[in-house]
Amino acid sequence: MLNGLDQVDWARLTHAYGAADDVPDQIRGLVSPDGDRRRESLWELNGNIYHQGTIYEATAYAVPFLLEVLTAPECDEQPQLLSLLSGIVTGFDERWLPGGLPVAEHRARAAGGEAVLAAAPRPGDDDFDEDEADYEYVEGLSDEDRGRMLAHIWVRAYDAVRAGVPLFRELLGAEPPVQCMAAYTLAWFPEDAPDSLRALANVTEGDDEGVVAATASVAMGLLGGRPTITLDDPRPIARWGAAIALATLDGPDAPRNVVDELISAAGGSLPGNDRVPFLDGDLAAYAGGVLKLTGDRYAGRTFDALLERIPTVSGSSAFHVVKEALRLAFPAGALPAGTGYPSLDDHGRRLVDALAGSPGTWLIDGRNFGNFSALVREYGLPHSCEALRDYTSTR
Repeated sequence: MLNGLDQVDWARLTHAYGAADDVPDQIRGLVSPDGDRRRESLWELNGNIYHQGTIYEATAYAVPFLLEVLTAPECDEQPQLLSLLSGIVTGFDERWLPGGLPVAEHRARAAGGEAVLAAAPRPGDDDFDEDEADYEYVEGLSDEDRGRMLAHIWVRAYDAVRAGVPLFRELLGAEPPVQCMAAYTLAWFPEDAPDSLRALANVTEGDDEGVVAATASVAMGLLGGRPTITLDDPRPIARWGAAIALATLDGPDAPRNVVDELISAAGGSLPGNDRVPFLDGDLAAYAGGVLKLTGDRYAGRTFDALLERIPTVSGSSAFHVVKEALRLAFPAGALPAGTGYPSLDDHGRRLVDALAGSPGTWLIDGRNFGNFSALVREYGLPHSCEALRDYTSTR
């Protein structure tokens, strides 16, 4: 097993922390008889070949061995390994939802990137700074060349993971946690959609709550297929997944019962379920986000549902809910400088009132959430709860 692992010149490749010569031991650790070693190795790989949504040159070289580990009897971390593989492809999936991954755009952007990468200094070169890795080289590139190189690195890693698509289809017959992550991972490979859709169509059970069926349905929608699950399914989470898929496919032509299901979910009728991989299991936020694909017919009802949720959410959930509410309240984008509270329309005032009256919504883990404040600032509004409260008093 893992034949060829030592034939890769890892010391000349880079990851998040410089030379990738520690990767072989970490990959071998994934099949160690010691459970702590397996978990530590997975954690380390999540930090170096995939670091906070970023991948590196070494990532593509590691992927074939990760796929081999995924089939090994010694591997008891299949869901976590699938999570790493899908993360390599998507980074953070919120960037691509609800529309799906634009693979063709990435491939086009990668043209010429191989030559830019080949010119980069490598570990062992005289001009390679071990402390700064290749950051100085990257920062010195033009925006165009940097984009080409990063796209090339992504395409190589993407295609390496794509080689595992037949395996991911096989894993749809495994235990529910593995089924779920296999369905999620398949969603990001539209070039292989026909066979994947046939495999996903058979995933209608998996668990009593409907998490696996919902994940498979969402994956089918992202791949351009209609879900097998219907809105008559007795499992609320399964119905959620079917509605997400149908809205993704039908957009403005989505029927009213689909929109009703999504509006109910966006209003918080379903609790978050972190076993649904999409958007970290934030079912309400995903429902709110996909509603924009259905057009303006139900915008008022969607806005009302999102507004009701604002006082109840914080952290990433608040970010997604308020992002959609801001889009609906201010469709023209940022307010002109100097716009006062009295000049806002009804939607704008109601949203500002909700945000000003919900201090917990601005927090993540009890601390101020910088990304949330930046989101509010993008619309020309005061970007703290206190400042927004003062803003509402300017009658």
